[in-house]
Amino acid sequence: MNVLFAAGGPPSAFAAKATNTTIPIVFSAVNHPVELGLVASLNRPGGNVTGMSMFTAEIAAKNISLLKEMVPAATIVASLINPTSPAAKIYSDPVVTAASALGITARIVNASTEQDLDDAFASSKKFGAAGLVVIGEPFLDSQRDKIVALAQRYALPAIYTFREYITAGGLMSYGPSLSDAYRRGGIYVARILKGEKPVDLPVMQPTKFDFAINLKTARALGLNVPPTLLATADEVIE
Repeated sequence: MNVLFAAGGPPSAFAAKATNTTIPIVFSAVNHPVELGLVASLNRPGGNVTGMSMFTAEIAAKNISLLKEMVPAATIVASLINPTSPAAKIYSDPVVTAASALGITARIVNASTEQDLDDAFASSKKFGAAGLVVIGEPFLDSQRDKIVALAQRYALPAIYTFREYITAGGLMSYGPSLSDAYRRGGIYVARILKGEKPVDLPVMQPTKFDFAINLKTARALGLNVPPTLLATADEVIE
């Protein structure tokens, strides 16, 4: 084996790193790899690991702002987070801070199992959340269809990190492109196979971001999408 490609966020990256310290490893879609201990720094990752970082935690703050623009009357929002993720606190803090700056109370709802998801949505509705921010994270992403269905069932306007939720019927998304992250990770794999070393390859950061709105879902929720959001959207699904 010449190189390990650890796609799918922190769990696969940590699993790959635990197997050895010599075989090159390229991870993809990992938030804050330095803080998580995967690499020494972004510019000089060190060791046998490098890859593609993401700005999901920082994007969560932007998503709070977009959700407020979509639902101006919102004073309480929920943020869905997987508490077992090694980056759980990294995800939650920016959401709470950004919401507070907009005069919104953000309450964290946790889910690490399918049953937790049902409970999280019921809890969000019970405490009066007017919207939901879903953090881009491997477990939650694996439950994309269920999460979108629950948002529809509870009539809860939700914003997601990745556009794949929108094509599944979600309301809107803003965040880095997953397909671009995997493509660029594949480029690093190719470069390593040609002889370069992970220690000499800086951790990449996203350069392509997508903002998508599903108008069909907006209509189903009784929302009038502000023209400013439509004007800035990269993709509008009718």
